[in-house]
Amino acid sequence: MKSLDRALPIALLHAREATLKPFRHELDQIDLTVQQWRVIRVLAEGKACCATELAERCVLMPPSLSRILKNLSERALIERVDDSDGRRRRVKIAPAGVKKYDEMSGKAARIYANLEAHFGEEKMETLLDLLTELREVAEGEKL
Repeated sequence: MKSLDRALPIALLHAREATLKPFRHELDQIDLTVQQWRVIRVLAEGKACCATELAERCVLMPPSLSRILKNLSERALIERVDDSDGRRRRVKIAPAGVKKYDEMSGKAARIYANLEAHFGEEKMETLLDLLTELREVAEGEKL
């Protein structure tokens, strides 16, 4: 067994936490969690989504997403809309959610640009490609 400091899941978690730290700082300033930001960010693309699609795109477990949607709805950052087939409900970003998105998107872009400038654009692209490939391999395996 590999030592803990060379264990892939631990290394990924350390990288995740270090990467998210500056985002969390900015999100705290506008009263959003990282998970809430992911939902706002997806919905800011303009398309209403059902909970299943949101959970997948935001990488959230359905029970967590339910709590997040309830909170965002109570704060009028999202709104529920009827689905075209009438059987499901979808959510879309509300004007207050657009305002939160606008407050954070420029900051997020600057944080990302700073990370990329220090890490290197080519290395960042390679890392993202490798992570995508790793995910595809892991999803294809029975781990």
